[in-house]
Amino acid sequence: MATVIPPNSSTATSPTSFHYFHLCPSFLRNPISHYHRKPPPSPTQTSVASPSQCGTSPSSLSKSKDRHIFHFPASPTQTLESQKSSFYNAEAPFLSESFSERALPDKEDSFFDSLFHMLRLSARFGDTELAKAVHASILKLDEDTYLGNALIAAYVKLGLCSDAYGVFLGLSCPNVVSYTALISGLSKSNREDEALNLFFRMRSSGVAPNEYSLVAILATCSRIIELQLGVQIHAMVIKMGYLDSAFVANTLMGLYGKCGCSDIVLKLFDEIPQRDIASWNTVISSMVNECMYDKALHLFLDLQRNGTFGVDYFTLSTLFAACADSTSVMEGQQIHTHAIKIGLDANLSVRNALIGFYTKCGTVKDVEFLFESTSVKDVITWTAIITAYMNFGLVDLALEIFGKMPEKNPISYNALLTGFCQNGEGSKALDLFVKMVKGYIELTDFSLTSALSACSLLMDSKISEQIHGFILKFGFRSNSCIEVALLDMCTRCGRIADAEKIFFRWPIEEDCSIAWTSMICGYARNGQLDEAISLVHVSQSEGKMVMDEVASTSVLGLCGTIGFHEMGKQIHCHVLKSGFLSDSRVGNAIVSMYFKCWNTEHAIKMFSYIPRTDIVSWNCLIAGHLLHRQGDEALVVWSSMLEMSIKPDKVTFILIISAYKHTYSNLIHDCRSLFLSMRTGFGIEPSSEHYTSFVGVLGYWGLLEEAEETIHKMPFEPEASVWRALLNSCRLHNNTAIGKRVAKQILAMEPRDPSTYILISNLYSASGRWHCSEMVRENMRQMGLHKQPSESWIICQHKIHSFYARDRSHYQAKDVYRGLEILILECLKVGYVPDTSFVLHEVEEHQKKDFLFYHSAKLAATYGLLMTRPGTPIRIVKNILLCGDCHTFLKYVSVVTKREIFLRDSSGFHCFSNGKCSCKDYW
Repeated sequence: MATVIPPNSSTATSPTSFHYFHLCPSFLRNPISHYHRKPPPSPTQTSVASPSQCGTSPSSLSKSKDRHIFHFPASPTQTLESQKSSFYNAEAPFLSESFSERALPDKEDSFFDSLFHMLRLSARFGDTELAKAVHASILKLDEDTYLGNALIAAYVKLGLCSDAYGVFLGLSCPNVVSYTALISGLSKSNREDEALNLFFRMRSSGVAPNEYSLVAILATCSRIIELQLGVQIHAMVIKMGYLDSAFVANTLMGLYGKCGCSDIVLKLFDEIPQRDIASWNTVISSMVNECMYDKALHLFLDLQRNGTFGVDYFTLSTLFAACADSTSVMEGQQIHTHAIKIGLDANLSVRNALIGFYTKCGTVKDVEFLFESTSVKDVITWTAIITAYMNFGLVDLALEIFGKMPEKNPISYNALLTGFCQNGEGSKALDLFVKMVKGYIELTDFSLTSALSACSLLMDSKISEQIHGFILKFGFRSNSCIEVALLDMCTRCGRIADAEKIFFRWPIEEDCSIAWTSMICGYARNGQLDEAISLVHVSQSEGKMVMDEVASTSVLGLCGTIGFHEMGKQIHCHVLKSGFLSDSRVGNAIVSMYFKCWNTEHAIKMFSYIPRTDIVSWNCLIAGHLLHRQGDEALVVWSSMLEMSIKPDKVTFILIISAYKHTYSNLIHDCRSLFLSMRTGFGIEPSSEHYTSFVGVLGYWGLLEEAEETIHKMPFEPEASVWRALLNSCRLHNNTAIGKRVAKQILAMEPRDPSTYILISNLYSASGRWHCSEMVRENMRQMGLHKQPSESWIICQHKIHSFYARDRSHYQAKDVYRGLEILILECLKVGYVPDTSFVLHEVEEHQKKDFLFYHSAKLAATYGLLMTRPGTPIRIVKNILLCGDCHTFLKYVSVVTKREIFLRDSSGFHCFSNGKCSCKDYW
């Protein structure tokens, strides 16, 4: 038996034992006796069962026990409630029955009409006290189902579902209107399980649902993504002949759209005999939710050609969201023109959607004009401009707008949190999160995941432990999204053991695919490549991870990071067979993977196959060329983007500025012009990342003084990353004077940065000041700081073989060392001279050579030569910058062995062939 649990009650009770005690003492003593007169029969009234039958027979519909409940944020373009076809906007027909369509004795007409009128007023003006006063009066009368229904409807409108439930239980024989009103109210109060149980009770009581009941239960299924029950309701709709009702069909389409069944949505849409504008809106929004943007735009054109209905604000808002997500600039501008033509551009919902569109496909001036010209702004408008400023990198302006907001809600705070994370402001994001906690602002899953993302940005183990503890203390771990965010944060903060604990205690009954994906990426991120690949194999052999679009994207990223070309090609084949290529994220991951695996030809070809490229696709193409030091090719891509009116984002400018380091000639003047035009020509304020790229270009071309001056003239305090760019240039040009000054600046900002201490130590060692160098290293040891170990790896026979400097842990180490000694002798014969200046320790000369000869890159190259056939290229990946002596050595190896050696380090690709390197000895 399906039983409804009374509100605010810890145990379920039967309708006869539940006492409603809100107002009247006499009602408390005998709740049923107040309602003894049955309503007069009506020819239009649906048959009802006797009170003794209520809730006694099993339901004819089954409720899935394995239902997973997902909660989606409210959005004017996505939620069922916002559609005209939704139950919320179509309640009036059956509620009007509650308020007026009744058969009353003539002598009571005036009094009863007054009660109905007061209930209608209480619902309209949100007057809870008036509703309760009317309730008190009704309790003194004989039972009247129509008055009871009106009272239920009023309480539902006022958001008092518990009171509505009490009235319902007091009805001796509730009818279809009683059930429908309460089902709708419970559903909208996030009590969907109770709404479903009440529907089952209605069916078992013999009360036949009408179209409004069906819409109410379908809307409930839509809220909780209950597809199995929705399909059963669909069958009932067909059986009862309600499919011809656009009202019901629209709600069915909304359910299937929420569940990702776009093919069924289109089929239902084609079969609706009498479509209304809500039908068009539902099918268009379903296509947008499934990222089928072309189909959504084609449907819009069909709607215009149809000519029967004019578009409304919801149609336009949905289409602007589609154009924004697909970066369809021209189409969005055309729809904007149409909105102006029909006079809907001033509608607030349309304005908010327009701000979102121009945030992604316009300039900051476009967004500011829309915001300033909007006379009446709501919290969505203010939040949208905050999101826009954050998207354009204008963090200070976003903060200023946030301070001016007349009303703030959790979504506003979350927009600011997300913006801080997008702009790399981890500390500011955590400060805001602390203020939200202290200010008792409602914390959503989004708030918590943003806080975890901020910790990931900072990569501070202690701070991450504090946030982790906060989440555990307040019991947020039960949410799988939070669990995955925690796992990801732990891997990014170097807490791999804690990440493994989260991973291995993952509930078996929950979908663990995303956890496996996150753990695989975490292993790769922490250099545990064997563990990452092993986990991929286990996940596939045991069926633990569904290789969907998200998993495919993550594993492709792993293959790119490791340089596992063969596995990357296998995932590419899986993507083609599964039809995932329509997802631009998957296509972008394939392009990036091929670039990182030395296959530029396939990467460029793959880019042309992506059905709908976005700005991320173009950025992947540019980044791939830069990885191969092809600056001129990157600038050609940039020119193509401008010709095609593709709006660049801040990442694009970071990449394009860096491209000037890898051009065939010094184009520093063009680089300066581009940097200055960011603000004026493209509306993007230069951030710390842009200054880092620009300073890196100046330093690369030897303009160290200009680079240092640029840093001093920055309009905001330079971050450590900007100084590091100059420090790297000092290394390239052996400028120890500026290098020491810069190193001190970095240490003042980040006193626990091990790479800076290593550089200072190296600077002292290079100048022969061994005592000072050893003091710096001793300070590092006392502070518990460690240099990242140099690791090189090569993939042979589908396995990763890793090597560290002077590492003998490999099972073939004896053969590798013997082979390397032979290789060194052969290279010495053709002119190789070990450069002992790269050994920054105070030891004898022969000891320095011993240090040099067994670096990780040399060991990996030797293993590759021993294990592959003659003539086969050797492909090596190194986790940090290649040292100068290894670079020289590998050039001679390419001469001695007549083999090409490809090596990817932290600066990009090196191709050693015939004694030369593609980087031209300058990296």
